[in-house]
Amino acid sequence: MLTEVQVRELLGELQDPFLHRSLTETNGITSVKIKEEKNHVSVKLAIAKTNTPEQMQMQMKVVEILKGAGAGSVGIRFEELAPETLAQFRGTASESEAQDLLSPLNKVEFISIASGKGGVGKSTVSVNLAVALARLGKKVGLIDADIYGFSVPDMMGIDKVPVVRGETIIPVERFGVKVISMGFFVEDNMPVVWRGPMLGKVLDQFFRDVEWGDLDYLLLDLPPGTGDVALDIHQMLPASKEIVVTTPHPTAAFVAARAGAMAIQTDHEVLGVIENMSWFESKETGKKEYLFGQGGGPKLAEELQVPLLGQIPLGQPDWNEADFAPSVYLEDHPTGKIYGEIAEQILVQFAKK
Repeated sequence: MLTEVQVRELLGELQDPFLHRSLTETNGITSVKIKEEKNHVSVKLAIAKTNTPEQMQMQMKVVEILKGAGAGSVGIRFEELAPETLAQFRGTASESEAQDLLSPLNKVEFISIASGKGGVGKSTVSVNLAVALARLGKKVGLIDADIYGFSVPDMMGIDKVPVVRGETIIPVERFGVKVISMGFFVEDNMPVVWRGPMLGKVLDQFFRDVEWGDLDYLLLDLPPGTGDVALDIHQMLPASKEIVVTTPHPTAAFVAARAGAMAIQTDHEVLGVIENMSWFESKETGKKEYLFGQGGGPKLAEELQVPLLGQIPLGQPDWNEADFAPSVYLEDHPTGKIYGEIAEQILVQFAKK
């Protein structure tokens, strides 16, 4: 049967996943209890952050080590290191951690696509804007950051999954856009039921562990609203610019204003507003029907004091059986041309900065 000393020796070399210091150095093994009659080992570990994917990975490693050394069963509890202990090791670690997160992308322009509520076509705008920028010769990446409501792979007709090389994820490329999404890592379209802190760490990994290569622009399809995940992303990317998507309906614009306000409060610059589902145009008569009212986009742009980048009609792309992508408009499609014009406006804005 393992002894407490042996357990501490076995686990002492494990590193805190955030401080990159051993548990021996951080005094992170706070408790070891052994029940010889049940061949059971119970440990309590203190790490810098709890309720994260890194914690789950560490938990699996602890079980593997202790069972490999002869324990019949293992119990693990995690707690966060005391603030004074954390301060000893973090010093400049929080700064370097943020730099490590974004250092491969330090020359990239980030554009976050936000909305106040779901169902306004934010993901459709994200996908087509990314493709439009790629058509203009830019190197573009797209993160499907709407973790609960991921849809980008399906919208782009992606039927492949990323390749993993060691600890690096190679994003899938489609229409000249490099794409990463939670949808690649969930089987059979199962719902994601993780808590907010864990989702935030998944997004960390989308920046840290994905081989993006040389990019000009990295777009993020944000979750709708102003919840924890959206706020985490805003705080994670202090240099991100933002585009707010709404429909013409006054209520949708009213709710979308909150997303714009959050961007401003977190020191993000709002590039402009895109009004989606602005009208429906009959192919037979050419008459425009304003199914969701009028005025929401211009009103929101005026309230946020930013340009109205474009108005997108309600419609559907022409599907190509040989190159199926249910939400991507062809470059010469009338709506595809609107997205191209919006992309050109965005490039002009960045050129002025």
